[in-house]
Amino acid sequence: MHSQQEPQLETAPELAEILRELMDREPIFHRPEHAATRADFERMTAPDFWETGASGRRYGRAFVLDELERRSSGTGWQDDLWEARDFWCRRLGAEFFLLTYTLVQKPQNGRPRTTRRMTIWERMAEGWRIVYHQGTQVE
Repeated sequence: MHSQQEPQLETAPELAEILRELMDREPIFHRPEHAATRADFERMTAPDFWETGASGRRYGRAFVLDELERRSSGTGWQDDLWEARDFWCRRLGAEFFLLTYTLVQKPQNGRPRTTRRMTIWERMAEGWRIVYHQGTQVE
């Protein structure tokens, strides 16, 4: 990849603590210390949350919550290894922040999959919640 093609992403020093807090919450929906039940996932997503998957399909909050509940009752996907790197954070508004990163999912049996991720987070008195999330597969 051409060096001028890649953006120079450096988080502003005044956002260092926010970057650390948000890094601790990614990849979303795969951090049992932050959310393990449907009620937890409901609390961590805004009422109008939605996401765009790596396939380009859009998913509403109700669908995502149903899928998370279905997955949590099964086995296997929790055992994948997740390597997140190249984090960058930018303030979007008073209490809204954009977090981007690269995620490599390493299934126990299967090929690794690399995606570029972005999450828009809202800081509230009760804690952090997700407004929007997107994953784009790297070829």
